[in-house]
Amino acid sequence: QVQLVESGGGLVQPGGSLRLSCAASGSIFSINTMAWYRQAPGKERELVAGITSGGITNYADSVKGRFTISRDNAKKSVSLQMNSLKPEDTAVYYCNADIGVLTTMRYLELWGQGTLVTVSS
Repeated sequence: QVQLVESGGGLVQPGGSLRLSCAASGSIFSINTMAWYRQAPGKERELVAGITSGGITNYADSVKGRFTISRDNAKKSVSLQMNSLKPEDTAVYYCNADIGVLTTMRYLELWGQGTLVTVSS
């Protein structure tokens, strides 16, 4: 079974930092784009940052200069370093990846279970 498992959420004060991590497991032959999305209460899920297999990144305007996405292809993992956090960053953060599954030789879009980030004093 191919899955994404996230870790690293929690409570942090405004101006603080958190690092989210996500690792893929299972029978995988390739991973294309990996990304982080978030969903705040009462709002739609939005893209926070994405990274291609070649390391090209893109960010939502609201997080540019504060968040950094990175990936380790050997470990099949992606991380999100979040600095200068603001209360409006409070949301459930979801890992997303386009994964090539060995058993089917097809790509499948997978989501992690979500991890809550709360920015509050």
